[in-house]
Amino acid sequence: MSGFAHLHVTSGFSLRYGASHPETLAERAAERGMEAVALTDRDTLAGAVRFARASAAAGVRPVYGVELAVGERDERAGDPVRRRRNPVRGGAFVDESAPRAVFLAREGARGWAGLCRMVTAAHARAEGGGAEAERPLLAWEDVREDGVTALLGAGSDVGRALAAGRPDRAARLLSGWREIFGHQLRIAVDGSGPLRTAARALGLAAQEGVSPVLTNAVRYADPGMGPVADVLDAARRLVPVDPRGGLDGGERWLKGPGEMARIAEAAAEAAGYRRNTAHRLLTLTEETAGACRVDPEDDLGIGSVHFPEPWLAGTRGRTAVRELRSRCAAGMAVRRYERDPVRWRRLEHELGIIERLGFSSYFLTVARVVEDVRGMGIRVAARGSGAGSFVAHLLGIAQADPVAHGLLMERFLSPRRAALPDIDIDVESARRLEVYRAIFERFGEERVATVAMPETYRVRHAIRDVGAALSMDPAETDRLAKAFPHIRAEDARTALAELPELRGVRAEAYGARFWDLVEGLDALPRGVAMHPCGVLLSDASLRARTPTVPTSGEGFAMSQFDKEDVEDLGLLKLDVLGVRMQSAMAYALDEIERAGGERVDLDAVPAAPADAADAADAADPLTYELIRSSETLGCFQIESPGQRDLLGRLQPETFHDLVVDISLFRPGPVGGDMVRPFIEARHGRRAARYPHPDLEPVLRETYGVAIFHEQVIRILAVMTGCDRGRADEARRALGGEEGRARVRAWFAAGAERRGYPASVIAATWEIVESFGSYGFCKAHAVAFAVPTYQSAWLKAHHPAAFYAGLLEHDPGMYPKRLLLADARRRGVPVLPLEVNRSASSYRIELESDSGVWGLRLALSEVQGISEADAARIEAGQPYDSLADLWR
Repeated sequence: MSGFAHLHVTSGFSLRYGASHPETLAERAAERGMEAVALTDRDTLAGAVRFARASAAAGVRPVYGVELAVGERDERAGDPVRRRRNPVRGGAFVDESAPRAVFLAREGARGWAGLCRMVTAAHARAEGGGAEAERPLLAWEDVREDGVTALLGAGSDVGRALAAGRPDRAARLLSGWREIFGHQLRIAVDGSGPLRTAARALGLAAQEGVSPVLTNAVRYADPGMGPVADVLDAARRLVPVDPRGGLDGGERWLKGPGEMARIAEAAAEAAGYRRNTAHRLLTLTEETAGACRVDPEDDLGIGSVHFPEPWLAGTRGRTAVRELRSRCAAGMAVRRYERDPVRWRRLEHELGIIERLGFSSYFLTVARVVEDVRGMGIRVAARGSGAGSFVAHLLGIAQADPVAHGLLMERFLSPRRAALPDIDIDVESARRLEVYRAIFERFGEERVATVAMPETYRVRHAIRDVGAALSMDPAETDRLAKAFPHIRAEDARTALAELPELRGVRAEAYGARFWDLVEGLDALPRGVAMHPCGVLLSDASLRARTPTVPTSGEGFAMSQFDKEDVEDLGLLKLDVLGVRMQSAMAYALDEIERAGGERVDLDAVPAAPADAADAADAADPLTYELIRSSETLGCFQIESPGQRDLLGRLQPETFHDLVVDISLFRPGPVGGDMVRPFIEARHGRRAARYPHPDLEPVLRETYGVAIFHEQVIRILAVMTGCDRGRADEARRALGGEEGRARVRAWFAAGAERRGYPASVIAATWEIVESFGSYGFCKAHAVAFAVPTYQSAWLKAHHPAAFYAGLLEHDPGMYPKRLLLADARRRGVPVLPLEVNRSASSYRIELESDSGVWGLRLALSEVQGISEADAARIEAGQPYDSLADLWR
């Protein structure tokens, strides 16, 4: 029976229930001769994308489904779900009393959309949202056919009635399901439970004329994994493992066709049927699997892109391509580039790539978000490789001019890159949720969701859960867990053998079984939370392609897929990062305007360096004097002791120097002794060295030292004659040993064809190979250098307001007492608390005696005064007596 297919299979994405990864399940199905296998996780479709990838790699056809708890038939719409009381309220530990059914997608995209709808509906009724939600429950009125086949197994209301010896009740319950699903209803004969129950299910199917299918309620890939499932059950139910036999019978593994054929024969015999009944049971199972066809590419959308409709970005009836070209041309005029042929060529080059890949709508969408954020008065800046796009610069997404800074589009986007473009934007941390709400309002809830972030078992969590399951002393388990560093659970034994800090742990005292269980939990999902910055944007079909769940707090809809999965699904993921330095600078600017009436545009400060890579006349002397003095406590990216030491040695004079400084202060360059050669060449103490004159234009800006990804891309392109897209592809392959070997052979052959001597090829390869450990994306560094310069400018020109912003939003690494000490040392008066002058937040005041702006301490810093008390005191100012204050 090579055609057998398991139709009820859970993976580790069934939180604290499934004990195997989807990849393992797909591999085992192929190894055991199965043509198809289903994934039917509890309450989620989160594993579907990686299951699709694994199935394609293994050569098996994936069947998609979900197992959901289903509400009672007499439950009225809108009524609260009846649940047992939680432990805090004196009730049961975990309520798993609701019957469960399995639903399989049948009719391609329609069936997948039906699964998404049901999962979303089940979670919409759960209380709390997110990882802290009550168990999801699909209300009976939300059960619909929608291109879906229903399987009623031992855990369903019908199965439970059969187990209780109530075939009459089972038949009555079955009729309600049949009204909804008709011929798409199946009774699952479960081979993992008692044979008597399986026989009763087979008998009911024959009696009622419903097709039966054979399942095994799979929870793990291999035999012998039952103890891991026991630990997961114990962790989920908050009870220890029963020492008399555990909670799992050990039979719920992915059995091969031979084992399942024997189960079918045993069930048929127990039900009093002939052997051909077993054969028909297996045939019906195979036919059901064959009918449940969902194509990962055509129906799930894997490999295609789904951006919001262009009209939402303001195309005004034009195509996205025409609108993007029009806006870029306008940007050229606004930034006074219209007479620059170099920039026009760069623009045409980038637009050609964007149009070829079909990403015009992507850029318009991101630009729309950035425009909205700026319109709300929120500081926003691009970061990452997206800052290397000239189109992003012209649209106002990225501030720095990539042409002036020598940034490459290919590092961000090229026809050779399989990944979707990824532009990250930094916003004020204090207003990040406002940005989220604005995105939901702009594009509509049917097109927007946040991104999930699974939390997986690592060694400390695994030790604690295994210890609790085995009834070990909690204090001892906690001590053992804390002794381990934050490593994978599968590395527990290796760490015990190799790490000096674990020499005092007697591994044998816990027994081999303990460590087997710890390692068996490795990387299994144990919870899920909302990603701290990922926002998902799509067209109006988003809810038909991803299930969403409510999150706690703001209640934003969250896709069940993580950041890697949403990219595979072709969904636009925009990382909206809350940066406290942006909040601190915004607060400082508000204080400058409030106290002095001066409105400072920090993005257009005099001699702003963002569009001038090296121009000395664009440098603000006071700002760079501050930076060279290393008095940069509180300044973005350059405040750590190591950074201040590097500033003192480097002595930056231009914006490009800041970019280099940020790039050099990384573990790779510091550990690889790349800082010293650069600084010596920078100050003329050694001559810059180049492997070949052709590479001098590439390495001149860094005195012969390769620091940036963009430089290595150019080196590879120059030496081999390839385009920059291919060069970036080779650069990315340098991270692995196998890829590095392939790139070396390709590089040597290409350079030799172009006539470079062997000595030059060897010397250049040494630079390229060592680069893998310390290179940094120049676009990242340029994007970081903009707020670095801005924060230093504020400290140099408006120190009191700068410190007020730091103390209010705490963006750096130093405690407030050190920031106050730094303020005093730099001549900023620190004014004491004064009931008629201090506000609930830090404020700046013009000191009457000295005429210098000082910093007034905040009422909120007084221990024992709440935010509400501080606000009440501020609202009542001024006070003319103590009695007035107390009133």
